[in-house]
Amino acid sequence: MTDAAISPSSAVSASARTLGRRDLRILSLSALGGALEFYDFVVFVFFAIPLSHLFFPPDTAAWLAQLQVYGIFAAGYLARPLGGIVMAHYGDKLGRKKMFTLSVFLMAVPTLGIGLLPVYAQIGMLAPLFLLLLRVVQGIAVGGEVPGAWVFVAEHVPAQRIGFACASLTSGLTVGILIGSLVAATINHRMTPAEVLTWGWRLPFLVGGVFGFFAVWLRQWLSETPVFEAMHARSELAAGLPLRQVFERHLPSVLLSMLVTWMLTAAIVVMILMTPSLVQSVFHVVPERAFLGNNVASFALALGCLCYGWLADRIGYPHALLFGAIGLLVCSYALYLDLQAGGAHFIPLYALAGFSVGVVGVVPALMVVAFPPAVRFSGLSFSYNIAYALFGGLTPPLIGVLVKRFGVLAPAHYVAFTAVIGIAAAVWSMTTGSGRRDTKR
Repeated sequence: MTDAAISPSSAVSASARTLGRRDLRILSLSALGGALEFYDFVVFVFFAIPLSHLFFPPDTAAWLAQLQVYGIFAAGYLARPLGGIVMAHYGDKLGRKKMFTLSVFLMAVPTLGIGLLPVYAQIGMLAPLFLLLLRVVQGIAVGGEVPGAWVFVAEHVPAQRIGFACASLTSGLTVGILIGSLVAATINHRMTPAEVLTWGWRLPFLVGGVFGFFAVWLRQWLSETPVFEAMHARSELAAGLPLRQVFERHLPSVLLSMLVTWMLTAAIVVMILMTPSLVQSVFHVVPERAFLGNNVASFALALGCLCYGWLADRIGYPHALLFGAIGLLVCSYALYLDLQAGGAHFIPLYALAGFSVGVVGVVPALMVVAFPPAVRFSGLSFSYNIAYALFGGLTPPLIGVLVKRFGVLAPAHYVAFTAVIGIAAAVWSMTTGSGRRDTKR
């Protein structure tokens, strides 16, 4: 890394120490706030089926309505670059903490709004339009949240603990998925389908709005990162547009970050977010069993992130990525081949697949050290959000089309393909040294 925010001697001292109580407090509060915000963003997909019935004309074919609601889900991803680029610019200029707090507030408001929305039977075509608008605002918020959170925790902890720090934050985000899955499972268990369609679908969004405002309150206890404070004190902040410097000096890092983000999107969106609905609509698994499997997989994912983060700090980010990408490829096929054969081992194989998705815990650390501190937020946010908007936004409708055209193993084929991309990125990183740990911060 070319721009050091702290002196080499202080960097060595910081990197040598272990995680202290202050570090653990920052990681805990950041992860908890991230979990609450990510719950707000992903709970939408767990209620894709009732939303497809409620927000579109009743005579719409079931598959088309579901494809349309997945399209609205995808719009949140397509809006991420706007929020990510703007918040990252000010995060590199004004500080990480301010944007870290703003993003969670922008998430809470539209989540609460979705829970209060009138449906198609009440206001006609305005219903899906309002749903789309609120989903776009959610996308803007999460576009600044996720990269900002990774940069925030990475710049607080010792350099040799960045892998675990970023993975713990990612684990917290996946706990948000688990909370959403638990809420969906509880609602489907305790309510009849008619009750869910009448009013039950609103509960997770109303609860999510409250969660979001609680996360805003939590973040007032966090302090600005020492790395940013040191840059500010020494007048080392990026001059002009940080993103322009990224384009001029760090395009290889942008490409590497976009490639690993592609694998991350497939792993999360297909294996964790879409599989509960896919196993119901394609493999005819009952909702209770589908969400039970997702709960187990999401819990395994949270553990997997921590394990891969711990491993990355010990064997290096590229080697951990290589090992994890191979595991993701194998486990995705194991799960979907079993489902094709009847799903006798659905729960344990979904748990194993969830743990393998934990390789996404390595991805943020690899991206954080790829950019120097002065443009880190902008470089990471641009790469991650553009890739997520492109690949994450297109994945849900693409999977729907691929399943219809190529059969039930299409989701596994797609995840395996992106795992190969991850393997290639790991090898490239080993060859160029772009994924080595950053002791200069």
